Amino acid sequence: MSDSYFPEVDGVTYTLNSWKERLENRGHEVHIIYPESEGYSPDQNEIAIRSFPNPFYSGYNIPLPLFREDYPELDIVHCHSPASLGISGLRYAKSKDVPAIYTHHTPIEEYFEQSVGSSIISNFLKKIYVPLETYFLKKFDVLTASTSASRRDLEFQELPVGIDMEFFRQQKEDFFEGIGLEEPVVGYSGRISMEKNPTQLLEMAEDFEGTVVIVGEGPLEEKIEKNKPENVVKMDFIDRKELHKFYSSLDVFVTASTGDTLGLATLEANSCGTPVVAPRVFPFEDTIGENSGKLYEEGNMSDFRNMVNEAVNLDLDTRDSVKKYSLSKTIDRLEKIYEEEV
Repeated sequence: MSDSYFPEVDGVTYTLNSWKERLENRGHEVHIIYPESEGYSPDQNEIAIRSFPNPFYSGYNIPLPLFREDYPELDIVHCHSPASLGISGLRYAKSKDVPAIYTHHTPIEEYFEQSVGSSIISNFLKKIYVPLETYFLKKFDVLTASTSASRRDLEFQELPVGIDMEFFRQQKEDFFEGIGLEEPVVGYSGRISMEKNPTQLLEMAEDFEGTVVIVGEGPLEEKIEKNKPENVVKMDFIDRKELHKFYSSLDVFVTASTGDTLGLATLEANSCGTPVVAPRVFPFEDTIGENSGKLYEEGNMSDFRNMVNEAVNLDLDTRDSVKKYSLSKTIDRLEKIYEEEV
């Protein structure tokens, strides 16, 4: 059960879709229950719940009614958000006496300032929200997160969302062929929203001798288009089937995000043989090592730019550094968690 799913494009959406496919290939029956949204028709065992647009975060929907009795008969409930469907899933699990598992994907408090437009109000809301979410999560039988470290004072089992290393491998085809970009080419792909700090990519690009490609959509997209320097190229979301070509064609993948729990895109880029530059914050200080890229001091644009320039010249076996995050290992671990709880 998740409040985030297609047609919205984010890490949770792709994670659920790939987990469902892999688990079904192993003979399990998997239902995904998510908010209904225009532009996407449910596939087999996908249950769309009537919903309305989220007034605080564009592109996402809030499902209603909150509690339903007509869900399929489930052996396990696995929730992926602390909002409506997370609450509904926990209620179902308790009423049917089946295990309730929760995977922590997103530090939602990092989105507050973007939603309310005030750092003072945002900080006040954070002080209220985090304890409430912690209280809610304690009600689950198992908590998982992509790394053993977490922003919550709770015990999580490590369960990386998983990289499809069969798909994300280095490609010979140049994604930018015919566009004529000045080399080196560094790029970002993801949501264009406050917690991803895309404006810092523009600042880094100002004195960068090369091209910065920003791929994605989101609330700050118009601001990026309006303020980007000449060496920045903005593109809409790339079809996921083309992402491995995009990653492989970059000299460096960059991110300034402070709102990730794993940073799936950085690991996918590494799996395609591309080094990564990210801020020295959670989770990158755990996932980006000397064989996968460089870390810079968060907010320091000079250090950011220097690390990018250093990373351009690195010759690393970045693919080897992310094998522990492979999707096959994640599904093995997920099956084991399920089996232990049933």
